[in-house]
Amino acid sequence: MARSPLPPLLYADTATSSDQLYFSGVEVHDPFIAFGLGRRRVTLQSALEFGRVKKAGTFDRVLPLEAWRARAEARWPRRQISPAEIIAEVAKAHRIRGFRVADDFPTSLFLRLRALGVHLELAAGPLFPEREVKSPAEAAALREGNRLSAVGLAAAEAALRAARPSGRYLVTRGRRLTSEDVKFAVESAILRAGGISLSTIIAGGDQACDPHDRGSGPLRAHDLIVVDIFPRVIATGYFGDMTRTFLRGRASDAQRRLVATVRAAQFAALKAIRAGVDGRFVHQQASETFTAAGYETKRTENGSVGFIHGTGHGVGLAIHEMPRLSGLVSMKLKRGAVVTVEPGLYYPGLGGCRIEDVVQVTDRGSKMLSNYHYAWELR
Repeated sequence: MARSPLPPLLYADTATSSDQLYFSGVEVHDPFIAFGLGRRRVTLQSALEFGRVKKAGTFDRVLPLEAWRARAEARWPRRQISPAEIIAEVAKAHRIRGFRVADDFPTSLFLRLRALGVHLELAAGPLFPEREVKSPAEAAALREGNRLSAVGLAAAEAALRAARPSGRYLVTRGRRLTSEDVKFAVESAILRAGGISLSTIIAGGDQACDPHDRGSGPLRAHDLIVVDIFPRVIATGYFGDMTRTFLRGRASDAQRRLVATVRAAQFAALKAIRAGVDGRFVHQQASETFTAAGYETKRTENGSVGFIHGTGHGVGLAIHEMPRLSGLVSMKLKRGAVVTVEPGLYYPGLGGCRIEDVVQVTDRGSKMLSNYHYAWELR
């Protein structure tokens, strides 16, 4: 479907909307109006933010919100003025015939604008499809995000190495080491290094068999422990996303085989990546590696086991964005796209393992944007 010729309209804050952050290039923590006008980017800002946003230089025009509110009040003297009336007044004054909005545009605002006669079209897909391809500056920002991920992985590894196996558990300073202890070590290290890491996953044993279980409570000796860290760089808003699986103690032969197979699947997926390749094909390479090794994926009455998620996803100003490496969708990879590559296997009783890196797609293959070793058995 062709992209609408209408200019984009956004009403959101930059903390919750990656589209707003992408379009605006400056952080504003309350919802605000931003729109396109030809090739120019325009915003309305209150007195609180006007000077700061104008100084940032990321918008071509910064309009005073209070002045445009007064114009809307003059036009509708008996109406309670909301952002809808202000947008309608701006659109009329600038002879804008309509706007293109994302599917997460506020519903109430959408309806009010329609009632005021402002023509709106939902974007056919992403509001800014160009976000899928990362510029050299964006790739550098993502590399920095993954440097922070590596800082977190090093902190997690240090915390696990400092603990010792004692019976069934890992013990440090006379008490059991917990997932919460390791999360604190990870997140405080990343904060010192210039990032914010929320919802960090430190999940051991059967907890790791649910890929999005953050992990809680005491960590057990000789268990596989999934450490998934996806920090955001404070200065730019771009993410890193890396996962390693560790074990403190002695691994069983079954655990060693599981980890080796996940690493082989990741290598197979990485080898398949290049511009023009379908993400579904990349996923198939990982899936076939597991099948050939005898690891079955199936649904049970207690949930699914085996390879139960996609191989990867795009990452940028949002932790999950286009494209996808999945068996469920067909998406050709574009040169310059950035994706995670994170196959995993999950079997309660044996444990879970996931290994994740971030790469940029090139014509001949992929360029690694993350870097951390793969030694996992910590004795």
